[in-house]
Amino acid sequence: MPCLFTYIDRTLTLIEHERAKYGCPLQHAEGSSACPIGHKRWAKGGCTTTLPTSISARLRYTLDRESPAYKDAYRQRTATERINSQANRNSLIYTLINLRLLQRIRRRRPATD
Repeated sequence: MPCLFTYIDRTLTLIEHERAKYGCPLQHAEGSSACPIGHKRWAKGGCTTTLPTSISARLRYTLDRESPAYKDAYRQRTATERINSQANRNSLIYTLINLRLLQRIRRRRPATD
């Protein structure tokens, strides 16, 4: 898609960054008179999209999500997230068990003034 213009985005995030507006390649090609799929925005400039232009932000859009390396890294990351989630759940359970134990101890202990 051809880049129509770039600008500094100060509205969507806390950190200012550059974004670019990309337009329909058919709209800007010579000899194209109509959209082949009949898109409703053809008369207004065709399909457009806005993407961040920084290298780290563009990397997300250029990843080959079907490659074996990506799938392996994704599998490892999700496995780690599942383990961390289970660890957090276990910590919460142990905290609740200890609080209940503390409640029972305080109820059984005679009141001292």
